[in-house]
Amino acid sequence: MINLLCNQPHVRWSLLIAGCGLILLSACQQQDQNTMKITSTPFGALPSGELVSLYTLTNGVVTVKVSEYGAAVTELWVPDRQGNSADIVLGFDSLQGYLGKNPYFGCTAGRYANRIAKGTFILDGNSYLLTVNDGVNHLHGGLKGFDKVLWKGEPNRGNDSVAVTLRYVSAHLEEGYPGTLTVAVTYTLNAANRLKISYTATTDAPTIVNLTHHSYFNLAGAGSGDALNHRMQLRASKYTPVDATLIPTGKIEPVAGGPMDFTTPALIGAGIGSVAGGYDHNWILDRKGTGLELAARVDDSSSGRAMEVWTTEPAIQFYSGNFLDGSIKGKGGKVYQKHFAFCLEPQHYPDSPNRPEFPPTVLRPGETYTTQTEYRFSTTE
Repeated sequence: MINLLCNQPHVRWSLLIAGCGLILLSACQQQDQNTMKITSTPFGALPSGELVSLYTLTNGVVTVKVSEYGAAVTELWVPDRQGNSADIVLGFDSLQGYLGKNPYFGCTAGRYANRIAKGTFILDGNSYLLTVNDGVNHLHGGLKGFDKVLWKGEPNRGNDSVAVTLRYVSAHLEEGYPGTLTVAVTYTLNAANRLKISYTATTDAPTIVNLTHHSYFNLAGAGSGDALNHRMQLRASKYTPVDATLIPTGKIEPVAGGPMDFTTPALIGAGIGSVAGGYDHNWILDRKGTGLELAARVDDSSSGRAMEVWTTEPAIQFYSGNFLDGSIKGKGGKVYQKHFAFCLEPQHYPDSPNRPEFPPTVLRPGETYTTQTEYRFSTTE
């Protein structure tokens, strides 16, 4: 049985027919408007002296905190099956942590999330050289990607939701990318315990764009141990194999029967030993349309917390925290060890600018880049 998290006494019930049988869902019929709140507090200052704000969004059940630095989720509080809340994302207690060694905790990754081979691509006959920051490759926007810049936040409130929109203008040739890119990321928390992340971008010259969210999740609670006993299902029957530097080879292969197969729920740790280095791969989603569709579902049996990922994107990167090595001390002084969290990053394929057979990531003047991802939280019995 799966229950939608709700602290309201008046709920309506409905039956959902799923592949494994009937699932009983409860949906909040009406959320007390007094529980929907958004506040802004100081989060510190950058070395330049620029002040950073931290926005707190809550619906009385789920609470999320978003920093203007990196447009990043710093905390995400979700109750377990007993109603006890825990912060389920890795991160730091203060802004200073994010300014130091930070493996993209909770950030908005861009201009191009994931990897571009050797930091080069050709667009309209012109060759561009990007910053190389991951061995011989370009990763998550370069040395100063969108995770390391100051965004400008603007709060707003709807009838059954609270939101913050963060804006940033990326200059022409910043980290090597052509075109001035104007970007907005909106985090919306609604009464049904859904955290939606909406992205828009426009450009004044042809460029490439691939934005994603990079929270490190542990549904048992951040820093509580490894996430290998989490059970995951991906709606993806194919993936893109990678070379030794984690760049797609160009092949598209089926996942059936091997450690990449999460078409039916499986423990993250069940097959990880058969994957060199652990999971850090791009799964191609079995999409049916263009709107929000279910991409992944993860649950933790110890706490009863469950999370679904819905997205408009064609693929999702699953990363099993392979490069966490105990060298980072996070929130509450907890040390983050290998596999202490996982990431589910909806996206376009890695290295798409160099792979014409992959879905395109080119944005041109007059066009608007628009994607959405939604994280939905519930509990299991």
